[in-house]
Formats: sequence, C-alpha cells, structure tokens
Amino acid sequence: METIGYDDVVRMIRIAAAKIQANEKLLSTLDSATGDGDHGTTICKVMDAAVAAASVDAGSIAELLHRVGWDVMCVDGGSAPPLLGSFFTGMAEGATGTDSLDLAAAFQGGVKAMREHSQAQIGDKTMMDALLPAVAACSGDSPTAALRAAAEAATRGAEATKDMVAKFGRARNLGDRTKGHQDPGATSVAFMFQGFAEAINERK
Repeated sequence: METIGYDDVVRMIRIAAAKIQANEKLLSTLDSATGDGDHGTTICKVMDAAVAAASVDAGSIAELLHRVGWDVMCVDGGSAPPLLGSFFTGMAEGATGTDSLDLAAAFQGGVKAMREHSQAQIGDKTMMDALLPAVAACSGDSPTAALRAAAEAATRGAEATKDMVAKFGRARNLGDRTKGHQDPGATSVAFMFQGFAEAINERK
C-alpha cells in the first residue's frame, strides 16, 4: 500500500519551496497590485525556514512538522508566517506513529490550527480560497491521486480569486479595485500544493 513516510514529507517541503522560490517575482508582482509588493520575498523566507527545519532529523513526522511550523512562525512578515506555521504544526495531528502520514487528517488538522488566526472563507480573496478547496479535494485511492486532486483544486481556487473583492487584510481597503487581480497568498498556496504533488509523483 502506498504511504507517505518521513522522507516523503521532507521531499514535499523541499519541492514546494523550490516551486514557490521559482515564482518569487510573480508573487511579488501580484502583491504589488493590492498590497505592498513583498509577498514573494516573505513567502520565500517562510519556505527557506521550512526547508532548514526539515533538514534536521526530527525522529518522527510529528516532530518534523512541529519544528517546521514553529520555525516558520518565527519569520517576520505579516500574516503568512503565522498562518502557514500553524498549518504545518496542525498537520502533525495527522501523523500516525513515527513513520506515516494520513494526508487528509493532516491537512484537516492544519486548517483547524489556522482557524486560530483567520476566519476567512472561500470567496474572501485570501490564501483560504486555494487551501480549503485543496483540503476538501484531498481524496483518492493513493497519496499520489489525493495530492494531484488537491493541487488541481488549489490552482483553480487561486485563479478564481481574480474575480473576487478582497475582504481581509490591507487589500480590503481597496474595495472593488482588488477585482481583476489574482490573490498572491492563494497563488503561493497553489504552488505549495503543486510542489507536494510533484514530490510524491516523482518518487515512482
């Protein structure tokens, strides 16, 4: 039976980071339309912290995810570090024993932890527009299929934000002027899930 092991989680984090870092300029360009233009820089710092934490042997998947989450939360830069940091620490709830991860449980635990920092819903033009559909779509006969479905849902969710009006963060002050611009936070989450999916698909 196909499972997600410790090394798989490390690979998921590394490839997600590489995917986001390759799109740093795009993410900052998107942010410049509705924010202060630094999302690309901030999210790359977040992923640098995640990769660094994942590079140290933690002994178990749960401890690995806790370390990644706490190190991400220590990054300076608006709402992304606490939101994504809490997502990773919440994912630890899906770890079973020391060597396998239940993806659906992990992602649901991540969302639950994020709810301590944000009540944004689909349609509010935030990273939740990509994250919530990804978590809902994470199902299938194998982790490969589940992550592929999650990545596709996250990508569609991010693209849909282009037609939304921002209701959270600084962007909400711009009102209707945010319409027509894809949300950078949702876009970075889509890249993250694409990286997760690639990491598991490439191990075959």
